[in-house]
Amino acid sequence: MAEATPNVLLRKWREEHELSRADFAQSINLSKSGLRHRLTCDEERVRRWEIGEVKWPREPYRLAITEVTGKSPEDLGFVPNRRGPKITHVEEGDVRRREFVGLTGAALFSAVVSTVEDIPKVGTDLEPLASVLVDYAAPADGPIDLAALSAAVVAAKQNYQACQYAKVTAALPGLLRTARAACSRLTGDDQLRAYVLSAEAHHVAASILLKQEDKGLAWLAADRSVQAAYASQSPLMIGSSSRIITHALMDGGHHRAATDATRAAAVRMHADMRDPTDDELSIYGSLLLRGSIAAAHSGDRHNSAELLDEAADAGDRLGHDGNHMWTAFGPNNVLCHRVNIALRLGDAGTAIDYARQVQIDQLPINERKATLLLDTSTAFLQCGKHEQALHVLCAAEQIAPEEVTGRAAAHRLIRDILATAPISVRREAREYAASLGVHA
Repeated sequence: MAEATPNVLLRKWREEHELSRADFAQSINLSKSGLRHRLTCDEERVRRWEIGEVKWPREPYRLAITEVTGKSPEDLGFVPNRRGPKITHVEEGDVRRREFVGLTGAALFSAVVSTVEDIPKVGTDLEPLASVLVDYAAPADGPIDLAALSAAVVAAKQNYQACQYAKVTAALPGLLRTARAACSRLTGDDQLRAYVLSAEAHHVAASILLKQEDKGLAWLAADRSVQAAYASQSPLMIGSSSRIITHALMDGGHHRAATDATRAAAVRMHADMRDPTDDELSIYGSLLLRGSIAAAHSGDRHNSAELLDEAADAGDRLGHDGNHMWTAFGPNNVLCHRVNIALRLGDAGTAIDYARQVQIDQLPINERKATLLLDTSTAFLQCGKHEQALHVLCAAEQIAPEEVTGRAAAHRLIRDILATAPISVRREAREYAASLGVHA
């Protein structure tokens, strides 16, 4: 067997563009061919290319390599076999796509391309949820299984964070009824636990309703969450539910009130923290992030930056991206909020710079990954980079289909891309919009 010859040209190109093997692998995955063929290039595959173990990659990878580098595989040191087609023509669009490599330089898209199930487009029915939220009748008698209720709340939280919104919405009416009955009929420590679970369940309901842009019902669910949190006598749960009431205030346009409420809740938590646990740091940091976004919405750069820096300090103290108290808080989550806040303040270029720093594979939940990608897509659109905006949007759908197919905000983004796309991108944008049932 012939000895492998190192591929010096490929390694040289990668190093000239300041990409690690992992970064280059992810730029392959996010290229047009990478998205179309759902490629799963990794650091080991790139290593095998560079040491010469693989002389001629199979076609989807060859196409992706060409799109990313603007060079044919032969020009990068690959040796075609007898049947291997030679790629010599690089379209203008493929050369432009090299601009996209910069975004993957910090492994932003290291978790973007993965196998996902085909999920039907969401037509979320909120009527059963609305009926439960306005039902003030005495709950029916019957046994209360607190362990089963706890498991149901955990499932609702997990499904929400996995962006399985239709499943969550279908389960919430029964869950809220059971939680209400438990709070009404249990006593002592069991009742306090029931209030905790009710606060969590109503938090999920409010989050779903906010995504569906139903402000009235969202406010009602958020208020129920806060009331249950106070009844539970748990400082952590009070802090957690303060996040959703702030979100509801923001959604109603009450940004200053949202900033003040969040800062007050964070100050109360900070006063009680001596040797903070991971849960306490996560709730505290998440409150600060929510307040920072609220301040940005009102154009208050100073308060936004101050709260964001305090959150970053909490993230550094935590030292990792976890999902304590269902917050997904940590250093990378803080960076995601920097992206969103820069976007809110009209600094799309800064938003993209922050996005380059995010290690998306460190984010523990799909909802946060998808939100980051949608923000990044919007930033590219504001910078006039429609092709990149479209590709990042496609990546968001791959991670969390319902986040794109089932939300009006995502549909507006698709329409904006379609309405302003240059001719070179318009056809692809139109086909993608049509596949989602979105029309200009």
